Amino acid sequence: MERYKKYKDSGVEWIGEIPSEWDVKKLKCFISKAGSGITPRGGASVYQLTGIPLLRSQNIHFGGLKLDDVAYITQEIHDEMSNSKVFSGDILLNITGASIGRCYYVTDSLGEANVNQHVCILRPIKKFSTEFLYFILRSDIGQEQINFEQTGSGREGLNFEALKNFLIPSIGLDEQTAIANYLDRKTAQIDKLIAQKERLIELYEEEKTAIINRCVTKGIDPDVRLKDSGIDWLGDIPEGWEVKKLKFLISNLESGVSVNSTDFPASDQSYGVLKTSCVYKYVFEPCENKEIWQSELIRAKIKPRKGEIIISRMNTPELVGASGYVDKDFEYLYLPDRLWQTVFKIGVKIDTKWLSYVLKSIRFRMLLSITAKGASPSMKNLTQEDFLKITVPFPDLDEQIAIVYRIKTEIAFINAKIAKTKKIIELQKEYRTALISEVVTGKIKVTREAAS
Repeated sequence: MERYKKYKDSGVEWIGEIPSEWDVKKLKCFISKAGSGITPRGGASVYQLTGIPLLRSQNIHFGGLKLDDVAYITQEIHDEMSNSKVFSGDILLNITGASIGRCYYVTDSLGEANVNQHVCILRPIKKFSTEFLYFILRSDIGQEQINFEQTGSGREGLNFEALKNFLIPSIGLDEQTAIANYLDRKTAQIDKLIAQKERLIELYEEEKTAIINRCVTKGIDPDVRLKDSGIDWLGDIPEGWEVKKLKFLISNLESGVSVNSTDFPASDQSYGVLKTSCVYKYVFEPCENKEIWQSELIRAKIKPRKGEIIISRMNTPELVGASGYVDKDFEYLYLPDRLWQTVFKIGVKIDTKWLSYVLKSIRFRMLLSITAKGASPSMKNLTQEDFLKITVPFPDLDEQIAIVYRIKTEIAFINAKIAKTKKIIELQKEYRTALISEVVTGKIKVTREAAS
């Protein structure tokens, strides 16, 4: 990479050296506006299916605006919120919450739009490139200042005066444009590679699902003779297998009670109640919990136990029945009323890890989604009676153990490939971040040829 001929100390620790002909100035020298919107009177009740987009923090992402879940407001409300109308060339910056610092810029294709109070509008002056400012804010020098200037006790936040005083490189418009064009092209190349690797991970995950589904419904012998199971969702199963209702394997499904909790996860020094998200990935994730208020601790009864299965009895149609196997006892965690924990019948010859794979197989999950009931299309509920009367394939104990071994072995191999792919993605993201920071601070010179 080419460098400039001479450098000087910028006088700013997080910027470091800059080319001798560059300068550093406050952001307010290059913008004509820094402000956010408000929540419309009536809040979400006034949102429309069509109209003027009201951009919120979930719509603002590095690399683009995501409008699949955008809210809309009427033209009348848009006009009332005239001070936060969005124009082409504006930079939109999230100033509160977990996504603080995320930003992108507006192009002509968006049309009319507005923002709420969680999104700040930065409007560059004509002699300053929108795209160049976006890359500065996205770079380490922008993000470090954002992290340093966060305020607020309960929720992170940025105030406009702090934003205006951010220190950024000051260079000519032609050089700004050249840098922005170069970074736009290079980051697009990196993003394409990352997207390809992320799609590869999706395919690996689909392969894992197929392995589980095949093993728990057809076994591990590809030459085994099959018979009709008599169960619609199951189809043919190996000749030596039985089918059994879950009520013959599980004696009870325990659930907790509704307790008050805080937003802080429990630690070894505190007690917590699990969230339904602890099984969203079809593995048990104990870190998904909230701390119980001390006054509520007396009501918490059911703890996750080693060898049992946790099941979400109430959730969205896609996640109702999501489950995970518990591989150890937990002293400080309790179940809420929306989660079940299995209690297996004494004397039944069953490998509970095998059953956990049955419950996460794609066919079984589809059956649960159909079985669950609910007045709301967005929330479904499973009853114990409906769940326990579901019929599952049932090989003998030795074959259950063999199935578990085969699944674990094959999935471990795929997980190794996933880990390797994730490492490539991580390195590409690190390279993208470093490249942006090096270019916007002049550590790398963008030549005319590189910019085109």
